[in-house]
Amino acid sequence: MAAPVYPAWVIRWVSGQWRQKKRPPVIRPTRPLVLANKVANRREQAGEATCITEMSVMMACWKRNDFSDTACADEIRMFYDCVAKAEKERKAQNEEDTVTARGNLTSSKVNKLLKRFPQITRYV
Repeated sequence: MAAPVYPAWVIRWVSGQWRQKKRPPVIRPTRPLVLANKVANRREQAGEATCITEMSVMMACWKRNDFSDTACADEIRMFYDCVAKAEKERKAQNEEDTVTARGNLTSSKVNKLLKRFPQITRYV
């Protein structure tokens, strides 16, 4: 017995060849494909805590002396000196480094650069 003969369109439909002749879907963006002139403000990741030992010594002194500042003046002064030194180091690091530890710019610095060099939204 001979095999049945099917029309050409049935053979193409079964084999999937009819899909190859269709065009890909047209993708229309909902927004224009240009960068914005600003980025969202992101918090920089908090660094490690500084002056923990000085703070714990100061609090232990307060506990021993019934929270008297006069008896713990040296410990308080040491703590404030440590905080001032850490703050100075942090500011110096922020001024000298334009790139974060991961190699990215901070959002405030990106916004400053985008204000200096805005995106062209129209052609001249």
